[in-house]
Order: sequence, then structure tokens, then C-alpha cells
Amino acid sequence: MSKVITGTVRASYARIMAPEVNKLNGKNEYSVLILIPKSDAETIAGIKEAAKAAIQAKWNGNAPKGLKNPLKDGDTATKQDGSAMGDEFKGHWYLSTKCEATKHKPTVIDKSGSELFDPDAVVSGDYIRVSMNAYAYDQGVNRGVSFGLNNVQLVKKGEPLGGTRQSAHDEFGVTKRVAETATADDWN
Repeated sequence: MSKVITGTVRASYARIMAPEVNKLNGKNEYSVLILIPKSDAETIAGIKEAAKAAIQAKWNGNAPKGLKNPLKDGDTATKQDGSAMGDEFKGHWYLSTKCEATKHKPTVIDKSGSELFDPDAVVSGDYIRVSMNAYAYDQGVNRGVSFGLNNVQLVKKGEPLGGTRQSAHDEFGVTKRVAETATADDWN
């Protein structure tokens, strides 16, 4: 396995703190789609080198044609329905990395090395570094390279991507106040 430790990337579709069932294979997985700035030549080179090493290890230099490439161009890629990817993809390469929850839970730390446990510690939009390993797969006509998620470091909080939830106070236009204790007279 060829390990890569990225520079600072942005998390999207972050399922890092708690696993989620993958609808395609039914397995409980930790995962994150990482947005890699195109200016980060070192991370891109590391990913390509790790992918080549995985291909070499799997097929001994005789890689079959039509291998699926995990690295996608955010400027040209489209969604399954043909529409453009979100603005956050512009100027980035991206790839998904994951691991099965039954086999491994990624350790998540902050910049100082303290382990993070809060379920909202790392969410989509945050800036992270990722340790991942490249591996080649061959499942009949489905062949390519993927990256297994090892560990994550939170570099800094970012503007959330996707839908954000409003507080009940904001939604209903009510000023937040300290809860009062009701007395029997309040109910009469």
C-alpha cells in the first residue's frame, strides 16, 4: 500500500466523525470527498505516485485498459444528471476516500495533536489534512484505484458546504431567553 498525506484540503460530504451506510454496498463506512487546490502540486504528485505504485503492485506493470481514475477535475466534472458541480469544486481536483467502520475508525486530531471526539468536530467545508493509502482493485469489469481513509487532522474550520440548519429561534423569529420555571398558577 502506498500512503499519501495531503496538504491542506477542504472536506465535502464529510462522514468522518460517525460512519454512514454506503447505499451502493450496504457497508457502514467513514468517508470524505476531499477538494485539493490545483495549486497544491505536491499533494497531486503524491496521489499520482501512490496510484502508480498500487497499479504496479496489483498488475506487475501490466495494467488493464480502462482503469477508473479516482482523481477528478472539479472544473470539468459534472453530476450524474449532467449539471455542473458546485462552485466549491472550481479550481480543485477531488477524490473520495473511505474505510469500513468494522475494520477501522480514523483518528481525528486538531492542529496541536489533541484527539477530537465531538460529532461536529469536522464537517463539510472544514479544512483538513488526510492520511490515506492507495490500492488497486479488480472486480470483473470494474477496475481501478481507490484510496483508503487512515487519519484526519483538522487544520481550521471553514464555511459549511451544503445545507445548514437554522436554530429554532431564528426560524420562528423568537428572541432566545432563559427558561423560566412554571408554577401551578401559570397553568390556571
